[in-house]
Amino acid sequence: MRPTGKVVKNEAVSAWGNRLDTLVENKLTLNHDSAELHLYETFQQANLIQLRFNAPVMTSMLSGRKVMHLREMEPFNYQPGESLLLPSDRLMQIDFPDATTNEPTRCLALTISDEFIRETIAELNEQVPRVEAVNEWQLDVDNYLLQNDPEISSLTDKLIRLFRENNPFKPFFIKNTLRELIVRLSQTQVRAGLLHQTSQHINTNRLAYVVAYIRENLTRALSVEDLSDKACLSKSHFFRLFKSELGISPAQFILTERIQLSKAILSNPTKTITDACYESGFNSLTHFSHAFRSIEHICPRQFKRQLFGVN
Repeated sequence: MRPTGKVVKNEAVSAWGNRLDTLVENKLTLNHDSAELHLYETFQQANLIQLRFNAPVMTSMLSGRKVMHLREMEPFNYQPGESLLLPSDRLMQIDFPDATTNEPTRCLALTISDEFIRETIAELNEQVPRVEAVNEWQLDVDNYLLQNDPEISSLTDKLIRLFRENNPFKPFFIKNTLRELIVRLSQTQVRAGLLHQTSQHINTNRLAYVVAYIRENLTRALSVEDLSDKACLSKSHFFRLFKSELGISPAQFILTERIQLSKAILSNPTKTITDACYESGFNSLTHFSHAFRSIEHICPRQFKRQLFGVN
């Protein structure tokens, strides 16, 4: 890393408790046998700061905004709630357009050894094989940008706390949390492929076929028995594999897809809440309103009012 910026000598303390050495990418590094956690703060605007690591790395934004410049990608805004997986020795060039002394940009970089990742993924494939024998769990670290789900966010927060603890069980806790993070990241990538690139997998993966079938038949009654038959699996096996690869139960997935469809319908100014209810597969306005609120945290009427300002 070759940061630029004015050197500050013991004039302030960072949020991580260490003295500031520089206003640009001030760093605290914490070690484990299989990983290193680097916590960064930037207190002034800067452009094209270079950074690279000698192991696969997961970076996560904690506060503020960066603009990332990576090979083979257009520059993009990098913000809290997002993580980026990169291979060993991949050059990052980073802009800090908004960083100030009062509102610094904060992020973390977690490097994990190749060997530890391979061992964890190998054990996952052995103990919880995927639905199709031709597919295996893997972890893609080649410029992979993802939105953190609650589990990944929680594990990231937990690792920051564990790395900074003074606890005799600390190495054990960190190792197990790293393993869970690797598994969760692999699940997230598989889920993204099945949900967002469904057509590419529909002929080779039974769950992708079921996802497409659900989306095409949202207004019909859909049972686990019917879906497991479509996947040519027993009901119990289908349920377990669906939840393993997609992270939610078939019923939860159907509900989420119906709510997404209802939002598209409500976005049409000529459609009513009753239209959205029945055209997205619900058979009760009460059930629809309750389900919508449980997922979107507002009722359908409030959602439509936000879009069009109508009662």
